[in-house]
Amino acid sequence: MEKIKQNPIVNKIGFNRVVLCFALILLYVVLCIATGGKFFGTARIMSALNYAYFLGFLSLGVTFVIATGGIDFSIGPVMFCCALISGYSFTAHGVPMGVALVISILVGLAFGCFNGYLVAYWSVPSFITSMAGMNIAKGIASVFTKTQSVSWPQSSQDGGWYRSIVKVGALPVGLILFLAVAVVCAIILNKTKAGRYILSLGSNKEAVRLSGVNTKKWEMLAFVICGVLCGISALFYVAAYSTVQPGYGDTYNNEAIAGCVMGGTSMAGGLASISGTVIGVFIIALLQEGILALNFDKNFQLIITGVIVIVAVYSDVVARRRKN
Repeated sequence: MEKIKQNPIVNKIGFNRVVLCFALILLYVVLCIATGGKFFGTARIMSALNYAYFLGFLSLGVTFVIATGGIDFSIGPVMFCCALISGYSFTAHGVPMGVALVISILVGLAFGCFNGYLVAYWSVPSFITSMAGMNIAKGIASVFTKTQSVSWPQSSQDGGWYRSIVKVGALPVGLILFLAVAVVCAIILNKTKAGRYILSLGSNKEAVRLSGVNTKKWEMLAFVICGVLCGISALFYVAAYSTVQPGYGDTYNNEAIAGCVMGGTSMAGGLASISGTVIGVFIIALLQEGILALNFDKNFQLIITGVIVIVAVYSDVVARRRKN
């Protein structure tokens, strides 16, 4: 094992990411065998990718929050709130589709500012803030839509052009956009002052504050980025699944956090990996599609996701103990 870790290529890529890539490939092979080769078809892969897109944006956003040592359990309901408000604005109030897409991002931004301000400037624990934000998002969405579900237009209908953000012909536009945003997030987190301060907050917030850094500003920025990505995630969700119902979204919190933690982001803060998050999301999406392909109960995914979070967090705890 040590020889593998010391390999120059493995060392450059990162041992954790190499293991994740191997796990992703192994999972795909196992599913192909278990389903009698049905997983080789493009239909299953595209379905898994559609799931990975919106979940991936949620995971990218929460990576920034967890990097500060915080948490956000409102991301799933906020995503649904963005989709419901923007979709209802289009279907019931005649707002142009382009404006509706912007509204989705602005709603996400508003929740990011709300959560971030409470955590950074009022010192409310992120756990409490995000739980409150989750309920507020559900309530606002239900009130705005009068508890009605919202169906976004199909490709052939007026305004249906928005679906091109996922696929154009055989070109997986969604995958290209998701990876492009992931690269931008990686640059922000690893190559900019904002990213360095966000990671530093998770390592030792008090030391950063005593050094003269405005910790409140950078902590709030992490939540703002998360909120914006929730708004973008909503657009990819409706582009793939069309109909959105009020009161849902909780399940995606755990899956997004699982993909993030599995990818190497420490729940204690101070350590985050965007590339690891991307691979973790693809594993979660592939696992979800595999459960459907094998005709297993959807609840199996909840169990497996919970186990993944526990194992990932425990692995992080053990690694930190060894390092210390």
